[in-house]
Amino acid sequence: MTNSEFRYAHHPNDVKKYTTEELREQFLIPDIFLKDQIKLVYSMYDRLIVGGVFPSSKALTLEPTDDLKAEYFLERRELGIINVGGKGKVTVDGTVYELGNKEALYIGKGSKEVIFDKVDNEQPYFYINSAPAHHTYPTKKVTKAEAEIVELGETKYSNKRTINKLLVNSVLETCQLQMGMTELHEGSVWNTMPAHTHERRMEAYFYFDLEEGQTVSHFMGQPEETRHIFMTNHQAVLSPEWSIHSGAGTSNYTFIWGMAGENMDYGDMDGVKTNELK
Repeated sequence: MTNSEFRYAHHPNDVKKYTTEELREQFLIPDIFLKDQIKLVYSMYDRLIVGGVFPSSKALTLEPTDDLKAEYFLERRELGIINVGGKGKVTVDGTVYELGNKEALYIGKGSKEVIFDKVDNEQPYFYINSAPAHHTYPTKKVTKAEAEIVELGETKYSNKRTINKLLVNSVLETCQLQMGMTELHEGSVWNTMPAHTHERRMEAYFYFDLEEGQTVSHFMGQPEETRHIFMTNHQAVLSPEWSIHSGAGTSNYTFIWGMAGENMDYGDMDGVKTNELK
């Protein structure tokens, strides 16, 4: 079963007027994992699809939604998957890829059948991003050991973190989709600080590894007109091209970042000084 939503893009001048409820309604994705369902949110921000696959009692097949007007889901798209649960498997046109916790899989345009399932009675949670694609690149699994790893931040500023670049152009070829995972060290709670924007691509964040009863305040909006959304474990948020994307938690956590747009240079960003945020 597929549960799908459609989200429009928003002008920053309009977002300034949103109530808390409206802000959450337009940008927060609170229920990524639905039992025995594939949850998909089609965003008009670079047409990125954000979703989750939760095969609890049966295998789940990725099928095209009405929004795609396609014969099969990846007819004109590429797909990135990161498993944030127990061991699972993804079968792509008959080839089986086992994914452990925090392992990723890139699936290129043109793959016709994608099936998600459990392995050895473990419970996988497959977080997915999909973007339009103009070329077919090979399907490839990427483990944490194969990722490009960057250590950033300082304990002094509560932002010491490990960035795992999993599905990025320095690791494998994609059309425009880029995905990775940032792990906050114990005692650190700030992510993506100093903040930045990048008008050449949008981004989506998915927060997990957050303790029960804890929360993350995700910051968005133009640097001079910021807003915040409180989030809990296994929730995602859309970040427009004009918006910062940063957060602070009441404990450490992990988050997955996914990007789509015309520029694939990870370092291409417009930085904002911390003491200039408003």
